[in-house]
Formats: sequence, structure tokens, C-alpha cells
Amino acid sequence: MADVRKATRSPLRTRRPDARIFDLLPRVLAESGLSQREELAREMVATALKLLRDEANIGDFKLLNASVRELRYAFNVFQRYRTVRKVSIFGSARTPSTDPAYRTAQEFARRMSEQGFMVITGAGGGIMRAAQEGAGRERSFGVNIRLPFEQEPNEFIAKDPKLVTFRYFFTRKVMFVKEADAVVLFPGGFGTMDEAYESLTLVQTGKSKPMPVVFLDAPNGTYWKTWERYVHDHLLRRKLVSPHDLSLFKVATSVDEAIDEVTQFYRLYHSSRFVGDRFVIRLMRPIDPALLATWTQDFADLLGSEQMVLGGPLDEERVQEPELDALPRLVLRYDPGKPGRLRELIDRVNREG
Repeated sequence: MADVRKATRSPLRTRRPDARIFDLLPRVLAESGLSQREELAREMVATALKLLRDEANIGDFKLLNASVRELRYAFNVFQRYRTVRKVSIFGSARTPSTDPAYRTAQEFARRMSEQGFMVITGAGGGIMRAAQEGAGRERSFGVNIRLPFEQEPNEFIAKDPKLVTFRYFFTRKVMFVKEADAVVLFPGGFGTMDEAYESLTLVQTGKSKPMPVVFLDAPNGTYWKTWERYVHDHLLRRKLVSPHDLSLFKVATSVDEAIDEVTQFYRLYHSSRFVGDRFVIRLMRPIDPALLATWTQDFADLLGSEQMVLGGPLDEERVQEPELDALPRLVLRYDPGKPGRLRELIDRVNREG
């Protein structure tokens, strides 16, 4: 019996990597010319080898391999459009072209493309088709998912080089949020609600960059108004969310209002990131330093005893994002448990800066 078990055991469970492989990694990667990316590449290769050492099963290897491969491909597709603002649009695949919500999505996408934005959708029918019809093929990305039903790419993105098809929902969601500068949601089913709550959760927890999250219905529609009432009656009233968390999203009643919510967010704000424990807000242009005293006072609950300062790029930014060196910065430390107040500060900067 022992001999049979040994003969049928998977090779992945019997071949453990030679320890010398780990010793060779630094030299091999150093000779590959990866420069600043060398350390991260070394860690990725080491992690893959550790799966062998841990005797992971073949299913785990397949999942990780497929995930990395499709993410790498998606990164490459989006790479040439890094400097273009994008809005991820969610909504039902079942919305017919005669539905007012379909026409609203089409108009919104068309007008956002006229503002210089590109759109990202799930590439299917319904609201996704409407948004890509409105934006046009040149201004569209499709982030498709393999499903046994109702998810063939629509004709406005099919066979386009900006169409990426994913096996896993979680890798697809990474691209939807990672590449977006705004999220706009139209009425939809379970999938749309999942995407709504995930977008809000990522912004609320600081796992995504600050950005507008907008809920838009057809004229006189009640879908998102009903949802907003639920948030007030069952989440806010029971203190399951903070009153300031309501600043993280906007229920818009018209295309004009939705577009204004997105474009005004980028009136002065360019982007942001953490450098150590400091939060850096990059600005489109310089602002009056006299504004800092008022903002610091009005947002004392967010900043504590810290002061906001104006300056240039920090050392880590110069190394990692030299293309943004010319942008002025607003540098602060803040209470990370108050994401709604951070959004309110960004809105204040956009209005008064």
C-alpha cells in the first residue's frame, strides 16, 4: 500500500525547491535590469517557490497563476491610458434599450466622454451596452467576465483591444476600482448592489483612493432614492455608519448633477497617496497659503493637533512618480477613521482653493 501511495502522489507534493534557488534569486533578478522593481519581483518569485515548499495543491497553483496572468494582461491594456480620467459604470445587464435608465446611461457616458473621460463597463448588455454606445468605442474599456449566461460582449466593445475578459470576479473588480477616477451606478440587480457596496466599502476604509461614487437613475426614478432612505432609516439611525459617511456618495437626480459631482471633484484635486504616515494631496495649481489656517481650524476633528502644509513632492514621490513633480502638494496627517471628513476636506479645497 505504501508503494502505491508513493507512486500516485502528485509531483508537486514530492519535489521541494532546492534551497540554493533562494540564494540565486538576488543575482538572477539583479542581472535582469529590473532596477526599482527588482525587490518586488524577487518577492513575487520567492512567493511562488514557497508554494512548492508548502506543498500547496494543484488547484491553488492554478488559481494564483490564472489570477496573475489575467491581471498582468489587464495592466498592460490600461497602461497606455494611465493619464486619462476614467469612470466605471455599473448597472443591470437586463435593462432594455426602451427603458429610460438606458437612455440616461447613454447620455451620461456620451457627455462624460465629451469632458475627456473614458468609460469602463462590464462589456455586457443593458446599462453596460448603453454606456459604451454613448461613449463610443474609442472612449470605452470592457472588463468582461466569463459566465454561462448573459455576458457576451456587446457590439460596441466586442473584438476591441480594450476589451479584457476575466475568469474571476475578484480580479475583474480590482480593475474596475483600480483604474477608475469615479464610480457611477445605475439601477441593477444583485451584481450592481454588490458593486455599490464594495465601492463604498473600499472608499470608506481607505483601500481605494478618494473618488466620487454617484448613484444615478432615470428622471423621476425612485430606485436609488429608496435605497438612500434605507441607508438613513436602517444604517444611520442605528449608528452603523457615521453621518459623515454620507459624504462618500451622491444620489443624483439628473445627468447634469451626476456630471457636476464628478468633474467638480477634479476641479483642483489631482490625486493623493500616503507617504509613510503623511497624506499627500496633489493639486492642479497653487493655492493661497492663507486658506490653510481656516481649513485646519474647521477640520480640527480630522487633523487633531497637526497642521496642513503646502510643499513640493516628497522623496518617495520623486522616485516613484517623477512625472508628477510639478504639482503643488497639501501635506497632512489625519485620523484614518474619518473618511467622510477627508472627503469633505477635499470638497472644501475644490470649492475654495
